[in-house]
This record gives sequence, structure tokens and C-alpha cells, in this order.
Amino acid sequence: MAALAVLDYFWVVYRRTWRGSVMGRFASPLMFLGSLGLGLGSLVDSASGGVNGVSYLHFVVPALIATQAMWVALGESTYQVMAYIKWNRMYRAMLATPLGVGQVLFGHLTAVAAHLSVASVIFVGVCAALGTLSGWGLVVCIPLAVLTGMAFAIPLFAVTATLDSDEPMSIIFRLVVTPLMLFSGTFFPIDSLPVALQGLAWITPLWHGVELCRAAVLGGAGPGLVAAHLAVLLAYVAVGAWAARRTFTRRLVP
Repeated sequence: MAALAVLDYFWVVYRRTWRGSVMGRFASPLMFLGSLGLGLGSLVDSASGGVNGVSYLHFVVPALIATQAMWVALGESTYQVMAYIKWNRMYRAMLATPLGVGQVLFGHLTAVAAHLSVASVIFVGVCAALGTLSGWGLVVCIPLAVLTGMAFAIPLFAVTATLDSDEPMSIIFRLVVTPLMLFSGTFFPIDSLPVALQGLAWITPLWHGVELCRAAVLGGAGPGLVAAHLAVLLAYVAVGAWAARRTFTRRLVP
């Protein structure tokens, strides 16, 4: 019930800002599908006949569902968290009540999961409405995308709680996340990368999320491989939760 009180605060905030948020959620899949799925995809299909036996549109769309979840998670777990820690000190206001650090953290992470769910549902809905993909695999992509997003959000909560300013966040976005999006199998198979970069992709959450969403829509992954991908994402969530609890306590509790 205490965590629900925290979630209720974020719900009040969202009710005042949802229009801009939802418009952005609809714009994202339209721009991705138009520029990459249809624009670039037509060039790839005409030049090479698609990727791994499917059209480039079918190859890239499931991966974009996971990639968008990553970007939503980044937005919710970096500047937003810094604001609540340092700029408006909302976390401290919550902790001035009977709420504890764990309850505040769990309530905010639940709100992040809700944002990821809304964004994923809208992305999948736009894909289905435009006829780019269909089938129950698209529906399965929704919880997989949420899990992928949380595998980024929870560790980043822990990282953000250690920062004194937002300057390192630009480094995270430019030098970590953008290359990660390019080299995690979203736009081309990682088999074409050097072995060292393939190894880097294997240990990052995005590649596992991309592979799970792609397997849900296109098939081709056995139960063992699916379990391995899920295990990696769940490990990021579990370790990130442990680290976030420690860093939040160290930062917020005198």
C-alpha cells in the first residue's frame, strides 16, 4: 500500500502531462517505420533480397520494439531521477513521510514499467494498424519490451543516484547508448561484426531483448536460447535492483 501511494503521485503527474507523452509515443513508431522499415528497407530488399530470408521490414520492426523500450527507459531513469534527487527533491519529500527507500524506489520503478507498457502497446498497435506485422507474436513483444526496458532502467537508477550533476548523462547517451543501438543487432545481424564487437553485444541487454522480440514474431529460436536471453535480462533487473537500493539509501538517508 505504501508503494501504491508513491505510484499515485506519479499517476497525478501523468494525468497532467499525458497528451505530450502519448503524441511522442505515436510519432516514434511512425518515424521509425517510415524511415527505416519502408525507406531503408526498400533499398535493402532490392539490393540483397532482405535479411536472413525475410524482408528488411520484418527483420527490423521487432527489434525496434525493444529499442524504443530502451530509449523510454533511458528518459525515465536519468534526468527524471536526477530531478527527484537533486532539483525538486521529491524523493526527500516522500521520505519525510512514513515511506521508506525501498517503497519509494519500488513505486517509481512501477511507474516506469507502466510507461514502458504504454509505449510498447502503442508501438505494436501502430505496427499492426499499418499492416507491417501481424500475429500473436506482436502481442508477446509487449512484455518482452517492458522487460528489456527495465533491464536498462533499474541499473540506471543505481547509476544516477551516484551522480552530482547531469553532465555524465550526455556521455551515457552519446558514447554508450547510441553505439549500443547500432551494434546490438537492431539494424543488421551481429554476425557481420568483428568477433570482439559480437562479444560486446552478447553482454548487453539490448541484444537479448532484440533477439527475444524477433524470435516472438519470426520464430527460429529454441527454448534453451530463449531461456538464456530471459536469464540475462532478469539478471540485469535483479543486480540493478540490489545496486539501486544501496545507492538510493546512501544518497537519500542521512
